[in-house]
Amino acid sequence: MRKIALVVGLISAFLLMLPAQALTAGASAQSQPAATGQTPADQKKEDIRRLLDLLGTKKLMVSSMEGMMTSMRPILENSLPAGEYRQQLVDFFIAKFKAKLDVEHLVDAAVVVYDKHFSHEEIKQLITFYQTPVGQKIASALPQITDEMRTEGESWGKQLGQDSMREVLQEHPDLAEAMQAAAARLQVK
Repeated sequence: MRKIALVVGLISAFLLMLPAQALTAGASAQSQPAATGQTPADQKKEDIRRLLDLLGTKKLMVSSMEGMMTSMRPILENSLPAGEYRQQLVDFFIAKFKAKLDVEHLVDAAVVVYDKHFSHEEIKQLITFYQTPVGQKIASALPQITDEMRTEGESWGKQLGQDSMREVLQEHPDLAEAMQAAAARLQVK
């Protein structure tokens, strides 16, 4: 159960990071003037939402969620004891998790984060930049670049993890024996 909670926590943390990655997503929305009668804080939040729309944040969140679920499926499956139930349980979990996913909630969270880290003037400058040809090129190219870097990072991290575990078990043969004994007890059950 702890492994499942850890996986769910990792999924949630990843989702909260998506709005920051939205600067790497692409779309071609145009900036529109703020509605009159709003407070400066409301105008800034509206401009942040405009920037997030320009960057295709919602689409990126949905796409990233799909990719993440594909990557996380084996982790979820391996965190559960073996049995015929496991595949169905993971399928139901992923379906339930997706059904509860509220992209608007994540956009609202992104607005708070952007508001904290950028002034209103900086938000306006970002909107202006992402409307230029080079801004649009960056916005359209960075998702692919990010995916390629993520794939490379996963491969490197997997190798690094395997090497580290092998070295730790070589340096601590008592732990290697304890791990083998625990695995043998699981096979007996």
